[in-house]
Amino acid sequence: MRGVNRVMLIGNLGKDPDVQYLEGNIGVAKFSLATTETYKDRAGKLISQTEWHTVVLWRGLAELAQKYLHKGSLVYIEGRLRTRSWEDKEGNKKFATEVVGDNLIMLDKRNDGTPGHQGMHGDGVEGLGNGEGPPIGEPSGDLPF
Repeated sequence: MRGVNRVMLIGNLGKDPDVQYLEGNIGVAKFSLATTETYKDRAGKLISQTEWHTVVLWRGLAELAQKYLHKGSLVYIEGRLRTRSWEDKEGNKKFATEVVGDNLIMLDKRNDGTPGHQGMHGDGVEGLGNGEGPPIGEPSGDLPF
């Protein structure tokens, strides 16, 4: 039986994307994304709960993030969870769980007041594990839900 590892998030960037270029001029962007759920408790008080996610984008998506995204940008991200582990300087094992995005849709309104709906996606998600990231496909203008 095969498993499913899909993540869909709509949230705001907590900081500007940090973009670096690896050997072969392969771009990788990393940023924090806040998703907030709001609900009423039993007393009718409005409660907000924010979760923070680390998002990693490769190649064309990294360049798109560098060019268009900034702290506060509203985005839709689709991808998969990846957990990395390493040892710190003291020999302690550390873990980080990240969302490796293969679809990005910018949801901020454009200057004329209409939604941006600019998006890009990558195909061939299997290529993500080798550090090269996905190849980039055609822009996608529709939300997948």
